[in-house]
Amino acid sequence: MISFELGVEDLADTRFALCPLYETVLSLRVLREPGLSALHLPWRRSVLGALDSLEPVDGGDRLDTELLMSVVAVRRTLPDFLTPRPASFAPSFEEELAAVGRTPPDLVRRDLLAAHAPDPLPTPLLAALAPDDGPVVALRDALCALLRRYWEIAVQPMWPRMRLLLEADMTYRARQLAMGGARLLFADIHPNLRWHDGVLHIGQMISRHRVVASGRGLLLVPSVFAHKPAPPVSPEEAPTLAYPSRGVATLWVREPVAGTAALVSLLGAPKARLLDLLDEPLPTVELARRLGVTASAVSQHLGVLYATGLLSRARDGRQVLYRRSPLGDELSGRARPE
Repeated sequence: MISFELGVEDLADTRFALCPLYETVLSLRVLREPGLSALHLPWRRSVLGALDSLEPVDGGDRLDTELLMSVVAVRRTLPDFLTPRPASFAPSFEEELAAVGRTPPDLVRRDLLAAHAPDPLPTPLLAALAPDDGPVVALRDALCALLRRYWEIAVQPMWPRMRLLLEADMTYRARQLAMGGARLLFADIHPNLRWHDGVLHIGQMISRHRVVASGRGLLLVPSVFAHKPAPPVSPEEAPTLAYPSRGVATLWVREPVAGTAALVSLLGAPKARLLDLLDEPLPTVELARRLGVTASAVSQHLGVLYATGLLSRARDGRQVLYRRSPLGDELSGRARPE
């Protein structure tokens, strides 16, 4: 078990962040182990196909997947230096990668050894054991170059959709915090988390240590690819927790098929798709994410559907939730779920 001891100031400094590099590194676990999450199999098949079809870069080798995958330990732990704590809410991938590129060689060694312990380092990472810093710096820079190219292939094309999902999760978590404080916030994130008497306990962990925040606050990072809460490996790192985001099951689904030809002719394809989606109450941001369009475009169509009586709406906190009305059910030929 890993525990974060949080004082009053640390709770006041609890914040969320979007971390594209963190997401990229976490995705390596799913790519290596297909059984880790069946939800991501469509993404995995797509990425493997893209990697297999890669051409050599500048006359050199194709993407060195052996080196890239070697950073994931047998126990699925990852080196902390590859997931630096962001200083802002939504740093760019390049900003985060630049921070990795500035990691001192001694920290690269420490984190690689800690992530793989008690197992030996895989062969592609043995340069980290060199007594001088040159090979370690070369290894760090090679990993940065690989991660940049891997991001462009595997994560960047889907990042806008992923970001919408992650932002929706943060909105929900912020509401939980406002309604029930830290206790409700942590109780609803994952079964492995337990909040008691000022300490956040993270169960089912290989490491056993307690981190005193000491004014550094707590950073929460919603993640598409995290299958359970993932704190740093080293107890020296500031309290940071990547956790599984809500709604991941909807991320890789195909765009909903429009209704019948007659309905599309009557309403147009965008409005027919919206009507088809609204079996359950959903906010504008979630509808936009599922359709891969902007929230403003969705709002315009929702306004027309609501004005014609095909949708009902209700306010839930700061969100407006839309759902098909009985008239919308009849027009679309869809029975409302009981």
